[in-house]
Formats: sequence, C-alpha cells, structure tokens
Amino acid sequence: MRVIRLRARRWVSAGMFSVAVMLSGCGETGSGAPPPPPVAVIPDDATGHYCGMYLPEHKGPKGQIMVRDRETPIWFTTIREVFAFTHMPEEPRAITATYVQDMVHVQPDGSFPEDAWIDAHNAWFLIESRFIGGMGVPDAVPFSDPDAAGAYQQKYGGHVVAFSDVPESYIFGPVQLPPDPPPANQLSMGVRQ
Repeated sequence: MRVIRLRARRWVSAGMFSVAVMLSGCGETGSGAPPPPPVAVIPDDATGHYCGMYLPEHKGPKGQIMVRDRETPIWFTTIREVFAFTHMPEEPRAITATYVQDMVHVQPDGSFPEDAWIDAHNAWFLIESRFIGGMGVPDAVPFSDPDAAGAYQQKYGGHVVAFSDVPESYIFGPVQLPPDPPPANQLSMGVRQ
C-alpha cells in the first residue's frame, strides 16, 4: 500500500511540475502570431496605391502596408492614404504590418534614410496642421517621439494623436489648410482674425 502511495505522489508531483512548466511558458512568446514582415525599401518604380504616382518623385513621409498572401507591400504617397486604406471596407483586412516614415529622421533635403520606417500603430501623428506633404497638400505627419511631434505642432499647428485616435472626419474629409494663426502682436491684444 505504501508503494502505491509513493507512486501516486510521484505521478501527482510530475503532473503538477508539467502543468507548472506549461504555465510558465504562457505569455513568453506573445500571442504565438508570427512576427510582422520586415520593412521594404521603396523601389524606384513604386507607385501610390490610390494616386498611381511614383513615390520617389515626391517628398514627405510615405507609407507601406503588408497584406497576408502578398509578397510586396502596398505603397502610399501620403500618410492620410494609409489611414484611408485601413478604414475602407473594400480593402483587404489581412494586414500584417503598417509602416510609416518617421519625421524624426527626415534629412534636410526632405528625404528619409532606409531605416526611418516605424510601426504606424506605435507612432504619433500631427494632423490638421499647415504641414504640406509630398503631394503638395496638407498631410498627417508621423513621429516616433511625441516631443518631436509637439515641436512640429508648435510650428505648424494642428493636433497630435495616436494611430487609433485619428478621426474618420479627418481621414475622409476635404483636404484644406487650417487658418494661419494671427500675428503675435494681435494675439497679445486679443484681436481675432
């Protein structure tokens, strides 16, 4: 009888150890989903998904979206188009990664180094500002650093928001410049334009 009890204890101990090992592994590798695909380098012949224009011909931050079962990214000439793609029901839902060029790394000539891409879901965006993007119209401006976004906000106006907080009224609304702020001397006198 004593031998049976010892064996039972060993089986229970081994079972508890196995459960403990399995539970300790939970959460270590995330959701078990594969890592996002790597960022692609913009080829010379890349064209914007909606505008059909060559990306290398335009300044300003660009975007790329990776979709499952597609080897090449979908390219965007403006950041606002990236938002539109993710909100339009007729576009693919199997998005595996969304990348935008980080304005923290913009060069003096307006170009970006190849390592300037960041995950759009982790970026901060300056919207509704006077910043003119690559297509010659106001565009959302992505930043990895909220302080850098705030510095651009001081210069260009607008609002700094996270990817998930960009309102549909901005994404699908008309493209228009916000009014220029009144000169500093009129602000101090309380005069409004």
